[in-house]
Amino acid sequence: MEPASDSNLSVPQRGMRKGSQLYLFSLPVEAERSEEAKEGIPQVWKGVSEKEWNDWRWQLRHRITTFEQLKEIIELTPEETEGIRHSKGRLALAVTPYFTSLMDPVNPNCPIRRQAIPRIEEIHLSKSEMVDPLSEDNHSPVPGLVHRYPDRVLLLVTDQCAVYCRYCTRRRLVGSSERSITQGNFEEVLKYLKTHRKVRDVLLSGGDPLLLENERLEEMLSRLRALPHIEILRIGTRVPVTLPQRITGGLVRMLKKYHPLMISIHFTHPKEITDQVRRACSELADGGFPLGSQTVLLKGINDKPYIMKKLVQELLKIRVRPYYIYQCDLVMGTEHFRTSVATGIQIVEKLRGHTTGYAVPTYVVDAPGGGGKIPLQPDYVVSKGRGKIVLRNYEGKVFEYPEPNIIEFKKARTGADEKAVPKKVMA
Repeated sequence: MEPASDSNLSVPQRGMRKGSQLYLFSLPVEAERSEEAKEGIPQVWKGVSEKEWNDWRWQLRHRITTFEQLKEIIELTPEETEGIRHSKGRLALAVTPYFTSLMDPVNPNCPIRRQAIPRIEEIHLSKSEMVDPLSEDNHSPVPGLVHRYPDRVLLLVTDQCAVYCRYCTRRRLVGSSERSITQGNFEEVLKYLKTHRKVRDVLLSGGDPLLLENERLEEMLSRLRALPHIEILRIGTRVPVTLPQRITGGLVRMLKKYHPLMISIHFTHPKEITDQVRRACSELADGGFPLGSQTVLLKGINDKPYIMKKLVQELLKIRVRPYYIYQCDLVMGTEHFRTSVATGIQIVEKLRGHTTGYAVPTYVVDAPGGGGKIPLQPDYVVSKGRGKIVLRNYEGKVFEYPEPNIIEFKKARTGADEKAVPKKVMA
């Protein structure tokens, strides 16, 4: 088992002293920011040692899971109190101390708080909502595996997360047992993949795969990599955001054995990008893993263009490529999170041309019923005519683009080919 202190990552340390001052982070040049972060840590954890605070297993063991614990940390509103009371039997409440420390204790509209704390709105069920909106269960040939696209599969390796996001698409599954896939089911997955050689890409998700111990995760990765037709391995995770202490040197060294391996990280709001998250992503990027961000569009959290622009620009600074913006899925109890599709298109329009193209993610709707991801974007085509297409740019200016004359091109090529054919010489 990897020791809790195993890390070549310079994790920001709680309570690190330099001179007579108490610093939250290890860099003296960021003293002002450190003092601000120190003030944000709830009093209940002031006595926790820096070794404990930076131990991911300690963070996981000490997640906040009850109303009694939470009310000691933040001023709960009636809506939150009722939401917590009704959450039993629905999606579990669990938040790491680290992620809780990012919450505004008095403002219920804090973007971190709204993602993690149940609200009474969750008990409202819209007629359009579904238990399994992406029809994953109907595309599951063996337990734990979803095969929806021709050449790639989704492998659900655990139902545990460090934090249970209130808008989770898999709320029917996550948190129910907080266990990993059984060995028997994993053997069935391997057996299935061996007989489906068109599959070249395996995405490990859940729950969160990075909550597995290194040995268990490596066993899965090594056996998947041993299949000759599996070209790419991917991990979908939110751990670098909600539990950055998990990104240790030992984990990175293990993962490096299984390149090409890509990591998709679920970021939602700029407030999530702390010094600890920056360091975790730096460790992963230095390990050679392409990092992409998948962001769910959420009403009242990140549905303003300026917030999303700030998020994507901050992501590039930590070497994470903004990859997808997801329209919030039609999962039960999440209607209060959903925006209109027009809102998502407007956000993309406010990004395109107004920031670097690397910062512009693809906005997608994951089609209800298992139809897959459908990309949406602003319509930049004004009109189409004979031999030309009329386009507008990000400023609204209109331009004509002449289409190639395919008929004339073919005629010219045919004529040239005829001239090139040698004529038969008569004896």
